Amino acid sequence: MPPISTDHLLEALNWRYATKQFDPEKKISEENWAALEDSLVLTPSSFGLQPWEFVIVKNQEIRESLVEHSWGQRQVADASHLLVITFRTDMGDEQVDRFISSTEATRGGEGTHGPYRDMMAGFIERMDMAQTMNWAKMQTYIALGQFMTSAAMLAIDACPMEGFVAEKYDEILGLKEKNLTASVLCPAGYRSADDKYASLPKVRFERNELITVI
Repeated sequence: MPPISTDHLLEALNWRYATKQFDPEKKISEENWAALEDSLVLTPSSFGLQPWEFVIVKNQEIRESLVEHSWGQRQVADASHLLVITFRTDMGDEQVDRFISSTEATRGGEGTHGPYRDMMAGFIERMDMAQTMNWAKMQTYIALGQFMTSAAMLAIDACPMEGFVAEKYDEILGLKEKNLTASVLCPAGYRSADDKYASLPKVRFERNELITVI
């Protein structure tokens, strides 16, 4: 595939910001949202295990109820779409075997993945529950980054959010029953003309303070 230009890439990344006010009247097209969902599915993960599920909250009444559990931040209700990135709390042999089955169905080689399967299972077994959950949670930020960059390339605004009460999200969205827990949010849509943060310059340290070449 032909690469996009460096100017196009940097223009999109400079354009994006953590949107504080969304225009509730502007909605993401079905075509663009489908592409963003595909970008989530295509996210890379450790071993390819995909220890997550992406929950899209469309129900407006539910979204309004989530505002009080999001430090009062209206983005969760006003954005076109609300993405809740969750991670699995039951990572173990069952999830490893599910991935191996999917690999063999996609690539063939049935019965030849035993060593790889055992290596992945052993990696998880060596961790206690807290370590496994932390590993799974950290994976979700790869998906967040992929989603935000994909949105920017489509000129769609997004706002990564850790300011919410995960236990309440789990309760309201019925996540615990599915062995999931909310990790990070990312409302997406289009910025309000009244959002003063849209025009503010980015605050970043100089490249030579952030990048070391060895």
